[in-house]
Amino acid sequence: MDYSKAKKILQVSHLKQYFNIGKANEVHAVDDISFDVYEGETFGLVGESGSGKTTTGRAIIGLYKPTAGKVVFKGQDVAKLKSKEDKQKFHRDMQMIFQDPYASLNPRMKVKDIVAEGIDINHLAKDDADRSKQVEDLLETVGLNKDHSSRYPHEFSGGQRQRIGIARALAVQPEFIICDEPISALDVSIQAQVVNLLKELQRDKHLTYLFIAHDLSMVKYISDRIGVMHYGRLLEIASSDDIYEHPLHDYTRSLLSAIPVPDPEYERSRVQLDYDSAPEFDGKERHIVEIVPHHYVYASEDEIPKYKKRAEEFANKASAK
Repeated sequence: MDYSKAKKILQVSHLKQYFNIGKANEVHAVDDISFDVYEGETFGLVGESGSGKTTTGRAIIGLYKPTAGKVVFKGQDVAKLKSKEDKQKFHRDMQMIFQDPYASLNPRMKVKDIVAEGIDINHLAKDDADRSKQVEDLLETVGLNKDHSSRYPHEFSGGQRQRIGIARALAVQPEFIICDEPISALDVSIQAQVVNLLKELQRDKHLTYLFIAHDLSMVKYISDRIGVMHYGRLLEIASSDDIYEHPLHDYTRSLLSAIPVPDPEYERSRVQLDYDSAPEFDGKERHIVEIVPHHYVYASEDEIPKYKKRAEEFANKASAK
């Protein structure tokens, strides 16, 4: 993607999401992060459990009210959407696929009513026949049978339930979908099917994704660019190839060194890099810095030369090949 010509669909600026403010157990779940997402791309957000990935997604879509910062979607500041019509339009354009396909579907509703909920709220069907037709088309789009519409969620497998969740998100014809670890609760054999479905839908319906996950190999497969989170901060942002082949931040390098490879010879010699998080809390002022074009690292002024040298070493190795 040519980012110089691409249009920004989402701009997150200095987002903070704190909980229990002013109490002894105050939590800085998201601590001053900024990033942009461009139309038509998949921006992957990765990190360990508790790094703030899901909280970021929920703050963006409005499930949490951000403590500070700004979320701009399609040129509009989300916090300034006051009228019911504007808020409804925002929630039509931005949808979310949740992590747990068991908990995110109402067990007392039939599939046709779950999928059609957004259609009903936004008055997108002319009559009952049109509503039923839209639901059937959506189920077929996500690889389910239209006859499944009369069943309840407990009658489906985890992968099928996640497909129902995807159909529900697609029902209002969104432009942007936050995928909150949509495959982590699924069997490995099903994960690739769901990710491939998401890629097909993105291509066919011109969707933009924020893809949240902790599985680095899957994120590389689906993402154009990746942001690496740790303790509520974004430590590195770059293209998926650069993150995997030229990781600059020590935390990113540590994460990548932990990925197992199905090669016994390699696994015997693999060295996992330890990450010391103490420098993150040394009191120095840090912010996201562009080390090389389109590759950003969270760094203090005195750390920038180290990262530039590391990038130069990667460039020299690449040119020597």
